[in-house]
Amino acid sequence: MIPVPSEFAIAEVYMPPMLVAIALGVAAAMLTSRWLTRRRLTRFIAHPPLVFLSITAIYTVVIGTLFIGI
Repeated sequence: MIPVPSEFAIAEVYMPPMLVAIALGVAAAMLTSRWLTRRRLTRFIAHPPLVFLSITAIYTVVIGTLFIGI
């Protein structure tokens, strides 16, 4: 079993692993939403902020599970 990291040290600042997963999830969702806007696929979405929040949650769970091990 892979040990769960208790904290990350980034530039001598300790951060909880969930905060890192959320930050990476938001960054990935921003890239996805920009790609959707550039391809004009957001015109098929009724409420884009809700879709952005949903994509952020999905990316956060995937990154936290696969890469960080939360």
